Amino acid sequence: MTEEKIEQVKCLIIGSGPAGYTAAIYASRANLKPVLYEGLEPGGQLTTTNDVENFPGYPEGITGPEMMQEFKQQAERFGADCRWGMATSVDFEACPKKVIIDDEKEIHADTVIIATGATAKYLGLPSEEKYKGSGVSACATCDGFFYKEKEVAVVGGGDTAAEEATYLAGLCKKVYLIIRKDYMRASKVMQARVMQTDNLEVLFEHSTKEIYGDGVVEGMKLYKRKGQPDEEIVDLKVDGVFIAIGHKPNTDIFKDYIDLDENGYIVTKGNTSQTNIPGVFAAGDVHDSRYRQAITAAGSGCKAALDAEKYLVTRD
Repeated sequence: MTEEKIEQVKCLIIGSGPAGYTAAIYASRANLKPVLYEGLEPGGQLTTTNDVENFPGYPEGITGPEMMQEFKQQAERFGADCRWGMATSVDFEACPKKVIIDDEKEIHADTVIIATGATAKYLGLPSEEKYKGSGVSACATCDGFFYKEKEVAVVGGGDTAAEEATYLAGLCKKVYLIIRKDYMRASKVMQARVMQTDNLEVLFEHSTKEIYGDGVVEGMKLYKRKGQPDEEIVDLKVDGVFIAIGHKPNTDIFKDYIDLDENGYIVTKGNTSQTNIPGVFAAGDVHDSRYRQAITAAGSGCKAALDAEKYLVTRD
């Protein structure tokens, strides 16, 4: 790597969203002159959320993209350097830490805050892969508009699936919520919303066998009570399928250095953001497999910046 391509920074933030931008706000105010690389999805998962109604300070609610734009503007107001680009490899054994951006630019950072979030999971079916972008989606707020007055299915039984299904019910003629178990994992509030939505039908004990169509999705073959003596195959005619079965933390490039749990989430020490590598901190969904809320992500971004500031002070 040539010298002109190497940049020295006090605080490098990898990833945006509520965690990354909040870390940038606090790090900027602490005069750490943070550089933030936004990743492939600037603003993170919240940019695919239509209405945010549970974040304090927005009594009338706000769209996810608008909120993330305001977070970014606030960070930049205090001097954060927010850039387009993504981290493609790291060397955390080095001192300072080395991070490669877009396979070409090398950053040397005294502290690193990882806020790379998580990515939606898919079922792993060949037919699902075949129809991605042609009727299969993992984001109702991104693609729901294209199914106005049509019939769609949502696969999943948690809060994300319930939220996607109720959102789509406001656009679509009919929504089927396909749940593998005989109960919903979603919170009581979300379960109530689902059950009170007239054009939303829950199919308990159903799972996806395949998705079919001629160029675009036309329907699904479902297992009903799979593995039971009365198992049967159900043909469900739908125009679109939305997958809402969870997320995978974006930690692949860190796994050789950072301690991860069995699901790939970053392990932090106690009630701090500190990882097993001194000077490297984690914030947001990349280490939170339990709450995964905008408000908790923002809070953890604050903690990470404060921890980074303390680390630099005590080190120096």
